[in-house]
This record gives sequence, structure tokens and C-alpha cells, in this order.
Amino acid sequence: MEEEKSCCSHKTKERSEKEYKDLIHRLNRIEGQIRGIKGMVEKNAYCTDILTQVAAANAALNSFNKVLLANHIRTCVARDIREGKDETIDELVVTLQKLMR
Repeated sequence: MEEEKSCCSHKTKERSEKEYKDLIHRLNRIEGQIRGIKGMVEKNAYCTDILTQVAAANAALNSFNKVLLANHIRTCVARDIREGKDETIDELVVTLQKLMR
């Protein structure tokens, strides 16, 4: 049901319509920010103006990560721990280490 084969981590996640729409909305905004930054570079915008927009895009990505991580912990991790799958804790630790680089 929630775990199926895929190319990336061999697992998939069925999300509620609300969670799905929220994540897609956030990604669409981030995509727009990145296109805006590209446009600024193409128009030779001033460096600090571009850097400010890059910082905003980074903040939006960090916010996306926080929402996705919280959802992951509340659903997948909690379910696996209840089912005795302690390896999920190790997976979470590795994920957190990657996020903190």
C-alpha cells in the first residue's frame, strides 16, 4: 500500500489530497522563484539583489523540508516504530544528517 518499488528509495508514500496540494503549491512557488532568479541573471541584475532572492528561495526550500519531514515522522516513521521496524530510526538519522550538511 504505502511501500512500493520505485527508482529512488524503493518506497512510495500515498499522501492525502491536502498534503499533496500543499507540497505541490510550495514547489510551484519555489520553481517560480528559481525562474525569477534566472531572469535576474539574464538581465544582469545587481549581485546583492540576486543573492537576496536566492536566500528567499533557500528559505522556501528549508520550509518545504520542514513540512515534509514533519509529515514523514508523523506517518511513516511512527507507523514503522509501532510495527517494530527499528531500522526506520537509522534511516531517519541518516536523513537528518543529510539535511544538516
